[in-house]
Amino acid sequence: MSDDALKETAANESPFAALADELYRERVLRARQTPPEEKILAGQQLFDYACEITLAGIRNQFPGQTEEQNREILRQRLAMRRKWQAKP
Repeated sequence: MSDDALKETAANESPFAALADELYRERVLRARQTPPEEKILAGQQLFDYACEITLAGIRNQFPGQTEEQNREILRQRLAMRRKWQAKP
């Protein structure tokens, strides 16, 4: 997709939609310039962040458990996710 194609917006959009489109366009252009090594690192950081968010939810759901028990629940949930993804 060309940079010009990212600029296209509908004529009847609100100013907020146009601003959101421009912000999205800038993110896409930055992502295109990001070296692959940084993209891989960002993916790992995002996964770690998602795990921390999930652990916070597990702590809230099971308030009396140890941190090791919470991490085991997280491991089980990740294993279930992998099984679901592997299904045809």
